[in-house]
Amino acid sequence: MSQTILPKHIGFILDGNRRWAQERGLPKLAGHKKGYDNLKVIAEQCFDLGIETVSAYIFSTENWNRELEEVNYLMDLALKIFTSDLKELTDKGFKIVVSGNHNRLDKKIISAIAKATEQTSANTKGTINLCFNYGGQTEIVDAVKKIITNGTKADDVTIELLRENLYHPELPPVDYIIRTSGEQRLSNFLLWDSAYAELQFVPIHWPDFDRAELDKVIAVYASRMRRFGK
Repeated sequence: MSQTILPKHIGFILDGNRRWAQERGLPKLAGHKKGYDNLKVIAEQCFDLGIETVSAYIFSTENWNRELEEVNYLMDLALKIFTSDLKELTDKGFKIVVSGNHNRLDKKIISAIAKATEQTSANTKGTINLCFNYGGQTEIVDAVKKIITNGTKADDVTIELLRENLYHPELPPVDYIIRTSGEQRLSNFLLWDSAYAELQFVPIHWPDFDRAELDKVIAVYASRMRRFGK
């Protein structure tokens, strides 16, 4: 894979965790746990290939509409990422950033996010951007609010200025978005920064997405001609 053209920033829509569990007669929460474990594996494999940034859609602003038991479990799983799993992620050299806002989040999760991002800020193996309590439309609205609050005149608003006010403007625009489990939509994921992203939809559920599948989608990316409107 060393000679393959790689995306600098790859985004994953981790779809199919519940369906994976259902097909195996397992509680749907078991699917979320398996999906989270797989994210750590796939992120590390991406970094080993030379991909610099991995964005993962782990909880959307719309996911609050799910059953309370499932929402609570996903909140507990997120807290695990930022606390008990933090040493593992740190030791592997992963830098953790979180895209999303703090609306409706418990104070202990907000505190844990702050600690995790600070503790891993100097790590250089690769950056995991966890899209948590995230919505692409909300990100754009939040950016506009910041611009207005700063007193910017309408004539001074530019594409570059809006991007500078996104959650993490230091990250490069996403080059490649992978959605598992056969669905073919973005579902409000990285809307601004996916303007020229390549898209790939694969039929398998996220917990079954392994190194062989990763190599396949990277090969597809390398075969495409990115024109950026030219």
